Amino acid sequence: MKFFIAFCMFLHLFSTALSQRILNVGPGRTYANPAAAAAVALPGDTILLHPATYTGPYFISNLKGHRNAWITIKGTTKEQVIFSGGSESMHFSDAEFLHIENLTVRAQTGNGMNIDDAGSMESPTKHVVIENCIFRDMAASGNNDLLKLSGLDSFIIRNCHFENGATGGSGIDMVGCHAGTIYNNRFIQLGSNSIQAKGGSSEIEILANHFTNGGQRTLNLGGSTGAAFFRPFGINYEARNITAAANIIEGSVTPVAFVGSRNIRFINNTIIRPERWILRILQESADTSFYLSSANNHFINNIVVVNNSLSTDVNIGPNTSPSTFKFSNNLWYHLDNANWRGPQLPVMETQGIIQMNPQFMSLANGDYRLLSISPAIGKGKPEPSVKTDRTGKLYLNPPSIGAYEGGVTTFTEQNQPDKLIIYPNPFKDALNIEHDFTQGKIHIYDLRGNLHFKTDLEPNDQIIDLDKLSDGLYILQLESRAGFFFRKICKY
Repeated sequence: MKFFIAFCMFLHLFSTALSQRILNVGPGRTYANPAAAAAVALPGDTILLHPATYTGPYFISNLKGHRNAWITIKGTTKEQVIFSGGSESMHFSDAEFLHIENLTVRAQTGNGMNIDDAGSMESPTKHVVIENCIFRDMAASGNNDLLKLSGLDSFIIRNCHFENGATGGSGIDMVGCHAGTIYNNRFIQLGSNSIQAKGGSSEIEILANHFTNGGQRTLNLGGSTGAAFFRPFGINYEARNITAAANIIEGSVTPVAFVGSRNIRFINNTIIRPERWILRILQESADTSFYLSSANNHFINNIVVVNNSLSTDVNIGPNTSPSTFKFSNNLWYHLDNANWRGPQLPVMETQGIIQMNPQFMSLANGDYRLLSISPAIGKGKPEPSVKTDRTGKLYLNPPSIGAYEGGVTTFTEQNQPDKLIIYPNPFKDALNIEHDFTQGKIHIYDLRGNLHFKTDLEPNDQIIDLDKLSDGLYILQLESRAGFFFRKICKY
């Protein structure tokens, strides 16, 4: 019996070791391309791409890790691992627990990268992280996207760069995607839009990104989707429950369009020189008897700086419900018209600030942080769904208007005392907490302010199990006799 137990333990350890392999890809390596390595990959494996130029498309289907053993596809360095040309770089279908990082994708004729559910509307691809990648220079001018996502749930896109998209395409195009976070990315010179969320997309956060000339509609929150492509099938809205916060939006024909969408929260953004409209309220779905109108959306705590290129403040299309929108605590400033009386909005705004210079550090140099004399400081409306600014600094109560908190605070996520250490971050299942507090409480909130977890702080260092917590960004609050301490945490 002892031999049998020992043999079983050996088999377990052997199988675990096998499932944590490095699969080397590239010229002279074991596998010539990522599809060949993916065909034999097991949960826990890393598909390591060595410096080379790869030309797709590489179709990768049913690549699935599991919660405790993700499959990783990564380049050694993103500048040297390049997918160039072809109709696509990689096309993933029915993936789960997949981490993609350190790649450059450029000059495709179809979509730069494609991730979908293989048309199985009720079984989405899920648990995908894309980070530290470059998507650029589409070799097409139609409806071609740098990153195309269809039927993807529970995902994070962070620290990526999107540049020079197709004239009719998107930087990130989402059709029927849910529970995602798009965080701290850079978008430059896009075509139709930088980010589009349509086809029943919901529960998405677009946070702390920087957009420059982001297209016809930098953020197209909603859209026009054929009935067969909605996920789940039969949904009667294009998008809902999306938060776009702490973003910088420079240029573009319009910074944001609400298109057949509901419960969108556009909060604490800084908008600079939109070319034609500040925002658009539209309905593009053909069957207006079935599809919900654009309604119940919020535009709050934003700094909007315009000039004479502006044509109409707000563009309102037919079959919409603009009277249900809420405008509050925005700062509006016209660079070329000292006597501007503010935008013509579809409803009366509460606590708006009209024609006061926001007093940026340097408008000319693109530094939109606030000087201490800024009229935006302390004039925002407290929003539980928005905790931190463009840099991760906590918004005060009341917060500043715009993407940057300009008020004086005693601590931020970056400079709190070292007595609270949390790792790993990002994490998969559990967090280690090292501290020297005698007692206290731990609360974990999502970025909308909803409480997801609470426990007492143990006298010694502790591990908290968060396996049941959904993937995404959260705020961990530690309450002790010394005060409140906060950390932004990321589960994936």
